[in-house]
Amino acid sequence: MRPAAAGYVQQPAQNLSDWRGAVRKYAKHMNRFRMPPQIVRLVLLTIGIVASYVVARYFLTPSSFGQYGWYRGEALLERASLPVVFAGREKCAECHEPQNEQLLKAGHKTLSCEACHGPLQAHAADPVSTQTRKEDAFSTCLRCHEANPSRPKSHKQVVAKDHYSGQKCIECHPPHAPMEAQ
Repeated sequence: MRPAAAGYVQQPAQNLSDWRGAVRKYAKHMNRFRMPPQIVRLVLLTIGIVASYVVARYFLTPSSFGQYGWYRGEALLERASLPVVFAGREKCAECHEPQNEQLLKAGHKTLSCEACHGPLQAHAADPVSTQTRKEDAFSTCLRCHEANPSRPKSHKQVVAKDHYSGQKCIECHPPHAPMEAQ
């Protein structure tokens, strides 16, 4: 004899018609818990997506992921093996002390020399044969000073087409002391 479903009292059947009635009553009771086919498909689709994600995550996540928190541990070794390209302000100040002093008094005192001049490790290692990039284009200054509503109001901003029609900001502004207009 099968166990009774919740809310259904099962009694022994006396004859065949009692059995048929009991089966119909049991089937009617179980039909209440049937899901529509579109819900079944959605549940199966969700299970398939989650299973695909778990399998992909297992095969695509590097073994060193999580070694140092939410990072790939091997990334530190890869970054450390790259060649050094930035020298730092101290290295620039060894030869360019007047420009460094002028910069420290101006609005760009928090910037590194390499923010405008580009990576300078090669120039610091061999100043004679390696030249630095000059800050002669609009793009160097406008990278930080083009008017942008997301920047703080205290940050000096200009609308380039209204501010100046020339090709170089340094025609009016000395780059190491930009507030001193020429």
